[in-house]
Amino acid sequence: MASKLIVGLDIGTTKVCAIVGQQNDNGKINILGIGSQPSLGGVMRGEVTNIAKTVDAIKGAIAMASKVSNVEINAVHVGIAGEHIKSYQQTGVKIRENSEAEITKKELIALNEEQYRTAVDAGSKILHAMPQEYTIDSRFTTKEPEGMPGVKLECKYHIVTGQISAAKTIVKCVENAGLTATDVIVEPIASAYAVLTEEELETGIAIIDIGGGTTDLAIFHDGKIRHTAVIPFGGEIITADIVEAFGILPKQAEMIKTKYGHAIVEGTRSNVMITVPGIGDRKAKQIMERNLAHVIHARIKEIIMMVHDEIKLSGYANKLNLGVVLTGGGAQLKDLGNLVEYTLGCEVKIGMPDPHLGNGLVDEVKSPMYATCIGLVLKGFEDMTPTDSSNNPKPKKQEKVVDGDKKPGFIKGFLGSVKNWMSDDHDDFK
Repeated sequence: MASKLIVGLDIGTTKVCAIVGQQNDNGKINILGIGSQPSLGGVMRGEVTNIAKTVDAIKGAIAMASKVSNVEINAVHVGIAGEHIKSYQQTGVKIRENSEAEITKKELIALNEEQYRTAVDAGSKILHAMPQEYTIDSRFTTKEPEGMPGVKLECKYHIVTGQISAAKTIVKCVENAGLTATDVIVEPIASAYAVLTEEELETGIAIIDIGGGTTDLAIFHDGKIRHTAVIPFGGEIITADIVEAFGILPKQAEMIKTKYGHAIVEGTRSNVMITVPGIGDRKAKQIMERNLAHVIHARIKEIIMMVHDEIKLSGYANKLNLGVVLTGGGAQLKDLGNLVEYTLGCEVKIGMPDPHLGNGLVDEVKSPMYATCIGLVLKGFEDMTPTDSSNNPKPKKQEKVVDGDKKPGFIKGFLGSVKNWMSDDHDDFK
């Protein structure tokens, strides 16, 4: 029987990326194909703003990944991001009739389902209500109340909401590209899935995913997600600052940012000049590397300070025992780790998907910019049951992906909820 295969599709502000992954006997992911295309201006701050351009970018990325992997791609696990993703905490309460009767799993499910009926902003929907901890009769707290007696059952929930229209648009783009969206997954959590370990999640850590249009934050402690936030700025606004400061083209600004940019001015040399070709018949421009760093530092420091404020707002600033992990394309900016460490006052490392990679094109994806897409692939495999053969591809023929039973785990439960939110049982998606 052929090995199973999953395709992750990351629709970002600057690029659309598709990765074809195959799970080996050790549970690692063999990378069979990669495809990447510029977003062509179809995505802004993580949200699709032009369906036609986004569909073209998806088609291009999928065609490239299909050609490299020699697999026909019909279904994808796609990410969702954007400023519309919100989170907050709320408490659910259930008063039980019989204080001696044991709390059942059915009661816990019913209490969880009640949270989805909570009023939210117009046009939004609760993607998931994630239980944090339970309190019984206001006396003690536990993660596993099942089987215990009591009258008053309370649970703190981490609520995540998103705009219905944003999810609909993503699905429409995927379908217009001739594909099926098997699952729609919140991107910062997918990134965490790719680069964080269970030990890190338990001990306390934050992941900062710096993309082209947004910077996403997710905080974990005691094995639970505790806070999520989206900062509406990313690498694209830094590029725009460079364009304005030096009067060059966006593609030139992106090039010098990537090749010569520094997050800290002190990390540059005052005598190094960068030559940028002139526009049309105009002379080439000379830009001092240190002046470039001043422009970059001002904006990236502003973004990190906004992240800092969100961390303080979460109440978990003193519980990030393992500090911060940086992912996304923006994480590759020189000296960024030092700036974040100085600003946040905690340990910082670059999040790489290396531990999950097996063979194939692994060198091409050993980068924080591929963390989200790798996470989408990993999530797809975790959704499958060992006997699910619906995902077994043949050369140039990938059958439609059908999810198997969900495995336990807080990340799995969170990601799976987005798919349920979009099912036929919800009128919003009919």
